[in-house]
Amino acid sequence: MAETGVHPLPPMPTARSPLARAEQFVRLTARVLDQHLFAYHFRDGDPAPVQTALDAYRNPDGGYGHALEPLLRGPDSRVPHTAHALRVLDAVGRCDGPRIEHTCRYLTSVSTPDGALPASARPAPGAPGALTATGPVVGLLHRNRVWHAWLFRATEFCWRRSESPQNVDPYEIQAAVAFLDSAPDRRRAEATADRLGRLLREHRLAVLDPDDRDTAPPAPGERRRLLPHEYARVPGSYARAWFTDAEMARSLDVLAAAQEEDGGWPVPLAGPPSVVLESRPAAAISALRTLRAYGRPIG
Repeated sequence: MAETGVHPLPPMPTARSPLARAEQFVRLTARVLDQHLFAYHFRDGDPAPVQTALDAYRNPDGGYGHALEPLLRGPDSRVPHTAHALRVLDAVGRCDGPRIEHTCRYLTSVSTPDGALPASARPAPGAPGALTATGPVVGLLHRNRVWHAWLFRATEFCWRRSESPQNVDPYEIQAAVAFLDSAPDRRRAEATADRLGRLLREHRLAVLDPDDRDTAPPAPGERRRLLPHEYARVPGSYARAWFTDAEMARSLDVLAAAQEEDGGWPVPLAGPPSVVLESRPAAAISALRTLRAYGRPIG
């Protein structure tokens, strides 16, 4: 038989550690931004390529679009895209300067009359503000010592909704924690978090026994139930005090065991396969960061 010059690729070595398996998954599936993020978090990568990749999603109005949040398509600036961008900048220590001032102007332009961000990516006129959209953004900006006129009203909104939540559901409490962990009034934040922890226990909003997930109610419109580590992503979170060491250990066991055969983690999305695939590298990075924060070996 004539030599064709085409040879099969050698088999890829089996990656053993969670980190190595995830790295292989990210290299094969992730967008440029997520590849640079993985390198930054786990391979001593430089933050500059992360910011350069993120700039491709930035719009002249200071917001972000272009499917940065994979579930939302199209180029227009949206709050979920912009919140995603802020999380990236926070993660690499670049959440400051004129860029953030411009982004805060965008947030001002889309906020509700009470200073909050709307829950819907495409809100109707007069749509109410939501803690789930506002709390994580305001907490992140406070953590980075950002000061902007919009933050005063948005912060007061977060205090009101955290101290008297309108909806006792997991995502509302999750958003309150994201705000309280970096809120400027630490004594008030600690007291509020303590009340929310008691509320969470009373309403059984966390899965404390992963073998019996039906004991916790789902979030409205969702079948998913939240585990302790999903409230307390890092040991320094106020939400960490809501759970015993054994409860948190079981939660982290579930997170570690959720790594799939391809090296990635699942995402709780109902969407086209392309959207799910684009979302999974970020989920892998988040899972590895949480496991590492709690001292779990990742390789």
